[in-house]
Amino acid sequence: MLLNLFRVAALCFLVIAPSAFADEAPPLSQGETVYAPVYSDVQYGNLDGSGNPSRMPLSAMLSIRNTNPSAPITIKSARYYDSAGKLLREFIEQPTTLAPLESTEVFVEHRDMAGGSGANFLVVWESSAPVNPPIVEVVHAYFFGNQSTAFISPGRAIQTAP
Repeated sequence: MLLNLFRVAALCFLVIAPSAFADEAPPLSQGETVYAPVYSDVQYGNLDGSGNPSRMPLSAMLSIRNTNPSAPITIKSARYYDSAGKLLREFIEQPTTLAPLESTEVFVEHRDMAGGSGANFLVVWESSAPVNPPIVEVVHAYFFGNQSTAFISPGRAIQTAP
């Protein structure tokens, strides 16, 4: 029952949330550091005899989308951190240019639970001219047998480029 409610809530978020963000365009920028939350697993259900809830492992796909129809942006890094703030992996080894309207993604398997429920990505991007900030979000998913869930956690700019 609780899992079904979670699915409905996630679906509602996917359907309703985008309209809440469509009201105004973000200010132009020449670069930012974007924080994007990652959930390696989610807790659900009742506590077991040891006082622990059930856990569902989730895969995480970081999506970075250049929203500019005429200007490229450069992704300088996409660092993956665990719940304690320890760097686990750098996914962008060399600066990567995204052409206008181009997208890229990186993927963390659902069996990789090293990040924990408080994991995150820090994405650093820049541009030579003021541009629309890219859309940075993490798509979480789990599909196995008759269980499935998927949801998005949006990134948030935490620092502008110097």
